[in-house]
Amino acid sequence: MTKNRIVPTRRTMITASVVTAVAISLAPTASAFAAETTAAPVSSISAAVATPSDVLAGTPWETTGAVDQDENNVPLTDENVANFVGWAYYNTDGTFTMYNLDDTPKMQGDWTVSADGSERILLAKDTNGDVLFERAVPITELTPEEFTYRVIPDEANPEVYYDIIHTPTDHAEPAATAPDDSEAASDDEDLAETGNAGPIVALAAGLVALVGGVAIYVTRRMRPSNQA
Repeated sequence: MTKNRIVPTRRTMITASVVTAVAISLAPTASAFAAETTAAPVSSISAAVATPSDVLAGTPWETTGAVDQDENNVPLTDENVANFVGWAYYNTDGTFTMYNLDDTPKMQGDWTVSADGSERILLAKDTNGDVLFERAVPITELTPEEFTYRVIPDEANPEVYYDIIHTPTDHAEPAATAPDDSEAASDDEDLAETGNAGPIVALAAGLVALVGGVAIYVTRRMRPSNQA
């Protein structure tokens, strides 16, 4: 007795190939989706345990207002607050740079914030790294949305003061960028864009394979049969 042997038909082979191609193409997309869904809790945890120093270094700041001890708004051009107005960049390595609102350099040096977030200390330095002065001011508000410190013009009269209000800004630091750094940044952006496009390219490839498989199958079905 001759046993029947099951031979895969061309249609079966094409269908299997198409299914495999689509499955492979969708794998990166599924992985990316899984990564996105697990990343959110990590960010939330990081934000919850941020220290005062993390908050201050988390964004560039712009001076956007000032009020006196009676909660009266004070113009930023007022002589009592004008010297504290500008752009501020607190780097995570403990250095800082500040600029006037016209982007001219103001000061640079080192910075620290007390562990409880109640005081900011600046150690201003010249271009040679020599210390020019040290300034400590009490912080009255420090959140990702606002950074406010208090200036007391006369220590003998602490009842007269000005609160200098800062809010986050996307103003790029005015310092010039070296050509090599600019090129490196451009390369990094290209790499990031390529990486983000990976799942889309894979999905497109899978769709092309699917369309091609269907076309072959239809063509085969339309041909006259040579079998009796």
